Amino acid sequence: MTRKPRGTVIVSPGRTEPIEKYFEVIGNFLARGWCVLAHDWRGQGLSARLLPDRLKGHARAVEEFLDDYARLLDTYETRAPKPWIMVGHSMGAVLNLMTLQAGEERFSGALLTSPMLRIKTGKRSAWSVKLAVRWNLRHGKAGDYVLDNPDDPFDHTFEKDALTSDETRYEQWRQQLYACPHLAVGGPTWGWLAFALDVGERSLKPKALKAVRVPVAIVQAGEDDRVWKQTSKWAARRLGRGRYVEVPGAKHEVIMETDDLRATFLEEFDAMGAYVSPVEDLSPIAAPAADEPTEAA
Repeated sequence: MTRKPRGTVIVSPGRTEPIEKYFEVIGNFLARGWCVLAHDWRGQGLSARLLPDRLKGHARAVEEFLDDYARLLDTYETRAPKPWIMVGHSMGAVLNLMTLQAGEERFSGALLTSPMLRIKTGKRSAWSVKLAVRWNLRHGKAGDYVLDNPDDPFDHTFEKDALTSDETRYEQWRQQLYACPHLAVGGPTWGWLAFALDVGERSLKPKALKAVRVPVAIVQAGEDDRVWKQTSKWAARRLGRGRYVEVPGAKHEVIMETDDLRATFLEEFDAMGAYVSPVEDLSPIAAPAADEPTEAA
């Protein structure tokens, strides 16, 4: 018997990630009775690039990304069944959080993994990185690679570059990349780094965090070398209805981790789903008219 979908999960990938990389977790959501709407951020996946060099991971302004996301939601407003659950990773997660902080009320809950609230800057202090960003932007180098490092993704290896400890899932992503090279994104530009610092500072304002009213679960990788896990924990405590869950042993890409580690993410998703759309409330759905879509694509 055909039943009504439980609602819609709207998936926002992290930096460099196309929607194709999320095929497995999208399948997990579909198997649980949810419709799924996934999108490529501007400059990523098969969306239009911002610079002639497709490999440059570039950004201009936070508002452009937030506006894109708002337009996406508006476009699927009548096609994506409610309730909506927001799922975002890293860059996608912090942009999702900022959307909620700005007053977006169409979501019933959010699940954010390793949000890019404060990036790690290696051996360089945050102060020196900010100074370098300002200098390069003032001198017209916003579109140049940071430290002239293209970080060609086709040269990556599991041993040196993987953000997951699951080699099989890493190699599946590599095969996708080789099958469609246009999906590739390389190193960040100074413009993207300025954007990353900006979203972090703006999203961490205590008043903005407290303004978020829907339940938000932050699932943070315990062995994250891209963002500070302490910042995720700090932010979760200041959200109106925040929850912090750390996954010991997991690298940055929690959703792409080994089965035992990514299970924590799926458990948190199931808990969120049970809260916003209890299974016992499902009822049969009538056959749709010929021109009426049954789920968001």
